[in-house]
Amino acid sequence: MFGAAIAGLAAVAALSACTSSSGGGGGQPVSGGDVTWAEQPGAPPNYIFPLDALQYFSTNNIAQFQYLMWRPLYWIGNGNDVVLNKDLSLAVPPQYSNGNKVVTIKLKNWKWSDGKPITSRDVTFWINLLRANKANWGEYAPGYFPDDVAKVAAPSTDKVVLTLKQPVSPEWFTMSELTQINPLPQHAWDKTSTSGKIGNYDTTTAGAKAVYKYLDSESRDKSAYASNPLWQVVDGPWKLSSFDPSGRAEFVPNKSYSGPVKAKLASFTEVPFTSGEAEYNSLRAGSLTYGYIPQTDIAQKQLVESRGYQVDPWYLWSMNIVPINFNNPQVGPLFRQLYIRQAMQSLINQKQYVSAILHDDGAVDNGPVPTYPKTSYLTPTQTNGAYPYDVNRASTLLKSHGWTVRPNGVSTCAKPGSGAGQCGSGISGGQKLSFSLSYASGISEVSQEMQAWKSDLSRVGIQLNLSQAPLNDLFAGLTPCKPTQSACSWQMAYWGNGWEFAPDYYPSGEVAFSTGAIGNWGSYSDPQMDAKIRATTQQAGLGVFHAWADYTTQQLPMLFMPLSATQISAISTKLHGAMPQPVAGQQMTPESWYLTR
Repeated sequence: MFGAAIAGLAAVAALSACTSSSGGGGGQPVSGGDVTWAEQPGAPPNYIFPLDALQYFSTNNIAQFQYLMWRPLYWIGNGNDVVLNKDLSLAVPPQYSNGNKVVTIKLKNWKWSDGKPITSRDVTFWINLLRANKANWGEYAPGYFPDDVAKVAAPSTDKVVLTLKQPVSPEWFTMSELTQINPLPQHAWDKTSTSGKIGNYDTTTAGAKAVYKYLDSESRDKSAYASNPLWQVVDGPWKLSSFDPSGRAEFVPNKSYSGPVKAKLASFTEVPFTSGEAEYNSLRAGSLTYGYIPQTDIAQKQLVESRGYQVDPWYLWSMNIVPINFNNPQVGPLFRQLYIRQAMQSLINQKQYVSAILHDDGAVDNGPVPTYPKTSYLTPTQTNGAYPYDVNRASTLLKSHGWTVRPNGVSTCAKPGSGAGQCGSGISGGQKLSFSLSYASGISEVSQEMQAWKSDLSRVGIQLNLSQAPLNDLFAGLTPCKPTQSACSWQMAYWGNGWEFAPDYYPSGEVAFSTGAIGNWGSYSDPQMDAKIRATTQQAGLGVFHAWADYTTQQLPMLFMPLSATQISAISTKLHGAMPQPVAGQQMTPESWYLTR
């Protein structure tokens, strides 16, 4: 998507190329070879079943683990381009008819690793499991998939027909709805216990719930990932040969893979790390084929290059955000005041973070649409920012709404009430502007950004109480909630890479910002937002999209932080085929990689 991506998105174009250009220098290709790849600190894969609940809905589980073994129905991405990739998809491009209310999907002649064909039954199996268990799915947003599908039919073994409840934008439905479908081996997984027989349990709600319960339970047993027969039936280019509960995952080629690119490597191993420092020590020791340089060590770039690595920033199709909990019983009423969100956003010095902390490997992010690379989805409001860094503006906002501002102290509400010049509904007299934020441990630039923001917030008396947690633990506690629930204790969170538009690649907001969406971590709700989001999914063209994007930029359902490179990759010059690094979903294709002497 970098560069020519927007044209591809607008036309839902497909590129035929399915391998990346070579990275590194020349050399004689070798047959086989083992590649080691560094996982992000504290973020090992921890869920294998491709129907992820919110706490498992992450890049490290989906794009960098499950997709190696089970391919989505439609594959998005070709190098730097966020486009429909015809060759790597399990089906030919979908056909829309009846005023964009009927979608016809024709499968290719691909097979599972046990030799069974991939059929329409494998597609309906996934849809049936989802329909019965949608409240457990990290992508669920009320009114969208699967709620927007009136009927699912499989008129033949290679065809699925979806009849929709209302017309859709084909671009959006293909890029954000069909891409979420993950055909599963119904002939091997449609059972309710390890010793049970295969059936058609998924065709009833009760049966689908029982099947899901079984598969979810098996997925929680990480020690059996490589030995459980369930997880050996795959359609992707790789099979899991060993897995350590710490997150070390070794893959070997699936010799029955039907796709156009067969694995050249003998093995591909993902290596876990608890911190960026630990990973960098392994990189300097030469024990990694594909690693990364922490931002704190970026000055060592030339040293790393001298040891046989090519250094390249890896950017994603994403927005970087700080989720805030509108339903937290202590601070929810504060977050529900737009002027408080505006003041907090005005104290995020994004340009300084990009320069001093990210060493210019980043870009200012003012709203919900990715700002890097520049595309026609961006508007002047998003490009320039509705709330640039301005301490005086933040202070004035608070004072004009009834707060006694105490720089380097804690500001308090002096004028409670919901009238003009008052603090706002639900805020009591004397209440303090004090918040708690938990951020991902082991990532130095994340820690530096939070410390810098804490300092700037204190300039107007906003107290920020910081704590750290491993990334997977952070996600586990980040859930939509009601004020009376114990799960509603979280207030703010940050991990540095924000929200990737994957597997919903069209950069609209139904999953992150619509009322009741599972991915709407902070339980934000606004009827006008819901209407504007709905328009982006039903109407083609940039007009309705820009109206939604500008409204979101102004309303701040989450706070926005600068977009950074997800990592500064260091790739061995002996490894080829890994460049350019994929923008779409951080989806790796190590089957296209090879080593040279």
